[in-house]
Amino acid sequence: MLVTFEIYSDGTFWCSRGIGVDIFTQGKTLDELMGNIREAVELHFEEELAKGESIRILTISECEVGPVARATGC
Repeated sequence: MLVTFEIYSDGTFWCSRGIGVDIFTQGKTLDELMGNIREAVELHFEEELAKGESIRILTISECEVGPVARATGC
């Protein structure tokens, strides 16, 4: 099973929202968030995990792009 999360910053916390699954969690850092995602998935799918099902997590995250410096000719 593959569980997909959208990751974004709300300005204070890093947040993750499950896509196609009702899971939401957050953390102060990306490392904390990743641990929280793993824990939330384990709790949400504990019956499937107990039956031996393998669960993989895919994260899709935002990235801010700034202006590109341009070289000027002489």
